[in-house]
Amino acid sequence: MLTAAPLSVVSTAAPAGTLLETASSRAPLVWLRGGDGLVGVGEAVRLEFTGPDRVAEAAAAWRALVDAAEMRDEVGVPGSGLVAFGAFAFGDVSAHRSVLIVPRLLVGRRSGIEWRTRIAGGTATAAGDPVGPVGSAPRLRFSPGTLSPDGYRAAVAEAVLRIERGAFAKAVLARDLTARLPRTSDLRRVLRDLAADYPDCWTFAVDGLIGSSPETLVRVDAGRVTSRVLAGSASRGSTDHADRDSVAALLASAKDRDEHRFAVRSVLAGLRSHTSGLRASDAPFPLELPNLWHLASDVAGVLADGSSALDLVDALHPTAAVAGFPTPAALAAIAELEPFDRGRYAGPVGWIDASGSGEWAVALRCAQLTADGRVTAYAGAGIVAGSEPEQELAETDLKFAPIVGAFGQEA
Repeated sequence: MLTAAPLSVVSTAAPAGTLLETASSRAPLVWLRGGDGLVGVGEAVRLEFTGPDRVAEAAAAWRALVDAAEMRDEVGVPGSGLVAFGAFAFGDVSAHRSVLIVPRLLVGRRSGIEWRTRIAGGTATAAGDPVGPVGSAPRLRFSPGTLSPDGYRAAVAEAVLRIERGAFAKAVLARDLTARLPRTSDLRRVLRDLAADYPDCWTFAVDGLIGSSPETLVRVDAGRVTSRVLAGSASRGSTDHADRDSVAALLASAKDRDEHRFAVRSVLAGLRSHTSGLRASDAPFPLELPNLWHLASDVAGVLADGSSALDLVDALHPTAAVAGFPTPAALAAIAELEPFDRGRYAGPVGWIDASGSGEWAVALRCAQLTADGRVTAYAGAGIVAGSEPEQELAETDLKFAPIVGAFGQEA
């Protein structure tokens, strides 16, 4: 599915200004981290995909779009030139469409370099709503969604029973919260608060999917491939002493280290055939976020076969960090024990440029907004042998905190 007219793309050095003030207040296209990032306005091209081959089809469609485009890139950094934002459904049979969106205007900042990219041609016509100063925060009240707290406890208990019987070693189970968004809400305020509170996370907005994820699925930059694997978590302590105890217990937890090992193994398996010199952290390290600790491992290698960032997304998704291990058995359990379609939650979200470079995160700490104002937030926990339903429920509460707090409700 390609555009009727080839794209004409021009990137020039130009002040980026305040990135979020460039974004649409109602339909933002945003990718931010640590003050750098990309903001798109309007839509020049919108490509949609469904089914088990959705990422592979998107990668092929992107190559064809790039090949047909006329480009003048005077900036020459990852993210300049032709860029598409993307968000993909988690499941192969999801009713939610996966998208690649090329904006009409892109504003970027990277390591002190600032630019603007203008895109002409294409078939999509959305120009974006008028922008200006960021408005006030929405004040939403979230309620339990399809899976109640009691239902989640029961699902965790059932998953543990199946693990004890040898059906699988790990399954990630999620639950949902819902709210209604007033039409006058400025979604840039939600993004600004997330970016300020979680500067080391990927803050994103793509086609109504809004969040701030700490987990890098894959990053491709001038042939270098990196990924950050997160699995295993603990709450922050209320004092410095309690915080040290919390992270020490996490590092010593056999349950959390087992969960983490499965996740690292799946990422290495997905990247191995596409890279050389692939290596992972010798041992997981504690990653500090404002409200919790994660066990983290970094994976790095050199691209060996010319794959694009989307090709690597296709090879990696879903990892054991968001599905489980072995993956097919874990996915079957998720489909049975979660009474809802995850949509794009825990799916890949990010961007790709014409060279194949890009940054893709796992869509965590996020919510999906619909045209009628419905907001659905998601959070999950990895279930392994020895998991306690009450503790796993509490972990999901911690993971809900960033997104529900940004929408104006205390978790």
